[in-house]
Amino acid sequence: MPLDITGTPRLSTPLRDSIRSVPNEESSPTIVSISDIHGYLEAARSALLTLADHPGFDPVVVADEDGTLHWANNNYVLVFNGDLIDRGPANEAVLKMVARLIKEAPPGRVRVTLGNHEAILLSTDHFGYSNWFAGQVNVDDRRLFLEPVLAGHVVAAYQGYNVTYAHAGSPDPYSVSEVNESLIKAAKKLADGLGTNDDVRVQQQVIDEHQRVLGVGDGHPKSPGAGLVWLDFAYLPKDAPPQVVGHTRHTTPQRKGQVHCQNVLRNNLDSEGGEAVFVEEPNFLYAVTRCPHSNVKTKILR
Repeated sequence: MPLDITGTPRLSTPLRDSIRSVPNEESSPTIVSISDIHGYLEAARSALLTLADHPGFDPVVVADEDGTLHWANNNYVLVFNGDLIDRGPANEAVLKMVARLIKEAPPGRVRVTLGNHEAILLSTDHFGYSNWFAGQVNVDDRRLFLEPVLAGHVVAAYQGYNVTYAHAGSPDPYSVSEVNESLIKAAKKLADGLGTNDDVRVQQQVIDEHQRVLGVGDGHPKSPGAGLVWLDFAYLPKDAPPQVVGHTRHTTPQRKGQVHCQNVLRNNLDSEGGEAVFVEEPNFLYAVTRCPHSNVKTKILR
């Protein structure tokens, strides 16, 4: 059941879009981000618990006696940078984890950027990946996933202190508020078309009309011309704006100019360690990585 956050309040526009609008406590909130969980719950748990296992950080989440993760009530914003689903065996469990953290954390403290696999869920008849979780959802499932989009909990992009978070990123500057409004407009159209004779047509229409966010590339969905949820890291130039992206798989965090790619979970599934989160403070960006034997190391990225 896709990301059920029933009863969670709608976010205000500034809080939806930017870290600068999150109420400060004693100091500016630290951003923790993770991308491309793809239904691999245990790898995601290991990555999210790296902060709890590092002496230099407070935990962003804590595990109870059953191993279930809960919000740790520290001064963080947690960004799930797209592709929560597909590939792995625990898609619903991952969605339940994210929904639970959204409900437990203060408003605006847990952010989800739309990945291409969530975009497939929105336009499942258009893409037709029936062997994936995203391609097997029904009308009620899609309606349930549209609710957190309309409420501002799932966004196209999120503005950090010095980088923008989006699943695949953009070669050119863009307005976070504008792309998030574009996604809202697309979601409203999809919601109106759900279960009607226009449903399949609308699924294609929103891709065509909201290219900056949902558009696919020429010849291949990830090729040049693709939007924020589809573009491959290979097509982000060195002079692209400062960004943290996922989408394109690597074994270790990658940097190209001012763009940092954090998609490392799947390439490390068969090895001990390798799971990572990024941590952004007002003046620094770190990668915090699980090592063999459960040790944790930190690398300054920016």
